[in-house]
Amino acid sequence: YQSAASAMGDRSAASVTGDHGAASATGYQSAASAMGDRSAASVTGNRSAATAEGQENVALAWGIDSKAKAALGSYIALAEWEADENGYNLVCARMHKVDGKIIKADTFYKLKGGKFVEVKE
Repeated sequence: YQSAASAMGDRSAASVTGDHGAASATGYQSAASAMGDRSAASVTGNRSAATAEGQENVALAWGIDSKAKAALGSYIALAEWEADENGYNLVCARMHKVDGKIIKADTFYKLKGGKFVEVKE
């Protein structure tokens, strides 16, 4: 209950269980998961994954080519980046409730062209 976990470094992982928890991971190909109600999982590294299980949670994936999934009734938030000669630029950020119609429960999504796209694993 009300716990927190963080991990830094490539291929790192952070997870919390229990209500009102927060898990955060930074680094290339990292993962964060939050299990319990009203919790959050966030990743900022490239090619990372955020997972939120439980009610009223948020899974936030901010890194380049990252993905997020959450349970029905929770939210996913994603960023889309575009490469140019100077590096990467943020072109879009969106958040959507997992409603089972537009966004399916327990299914990874990325942003492409400003739209949520299901990730085929």
